Amino acid sequence: MKTRTIGDVQVSEIGLGGMPMSIEGRPDEARSIATIHAALDLGVTLFDTADAYHLTATDVGHNESLIAKAIASWGGDTSAVLVATKGGHLRPGDGSWTQDGRPEYLKKAAEASLKRLGGEAVGLYQFHRPDSSVPYADSIGALRDLLDAGTIRQAGISNANPEQIRLAQEVLGGRLASVQNQFSPAFRSSEPELELCDELGIAFLPWSPLGGITSAAALGDRFAAFGKVAADRGITPQVVCLAWELAKSPWVIPIPGASRPESITNSVQAAEVTLTAEELSMLDAA
Repeated sequence: MKTRTIGDVQVSEIGLGGMPMSIEGRPDEARSIATIHAALDLGVTLFDTADAYHLTATDVGHNESLIAKAIASWGGDTSAVLVATKGGHLRPGDGSWTQDGRPEYLKKAAEASLKRLGGEAVGLYQFHRPDSSVPYADSIGALRDLLDAGTIRQAGISNANPEQIRLAQEVLGGRLASVQNQFSPAFRSSEPELELCDELGIAFLPWSPLGGITSAAALGDRFAAFGKVAADRGITPQVVCLAWELAKSPWVIPIPGASRPESITNSVQAAEVTLTAEELSMLDAA
């Protein structure tokens, strides 16, 4: 598996997003663990989760605990594995999503995530979503304090705009390791953030890189160019999509969600696909 860089850590070019294994429609635990084990078998070393990936108010951190259990039960060397989690976006249990960017909350949330994930520090902790009721610099200040305290090894942000990326880099004293924004053929408005990350040398982690749980399967039908390149090459449109994103910048590391071993097995093929300039131009125009 080829690698890319997040901060000072090398990770697989394709990561695994854990959200589908813990929210509505999630599979049984055995299948989820088999999916994570399949990813590890294939050389995946980046796993993305969040304390908000759960179903009910009594289920907080379900995905963090699941990923920690799966990694611990795998038979191979896991020393190179990076688990990235997030805090500040909550699911009260009534189906809604809320925000809490208060520094005191984020510090407690990070400590709770560390307890579920295990180890001496959270590998990568990301502020999940801006809270309009809290100054952004104050929320990022909590990440700075967590870094300084050693509770987290690296800090990142999610759902951020260019101004927030620059502010976070300033507050963190140049230690912003990653930005996780939505990006896919169907959602390209994060292109400015991707380009800024490329300029600054910050990892850009596209979430929902295939267009989301309910839309990923139809990617080739919705975007004919991706279907055509896939047919010409004898691979799936999903692999073409991830290869297209990888070609955007050496700082891009897609984190497709999966809840079946077959899905992540297909996704990792993108790391071995080099698209031509003509194909990239066609896909960009799709």
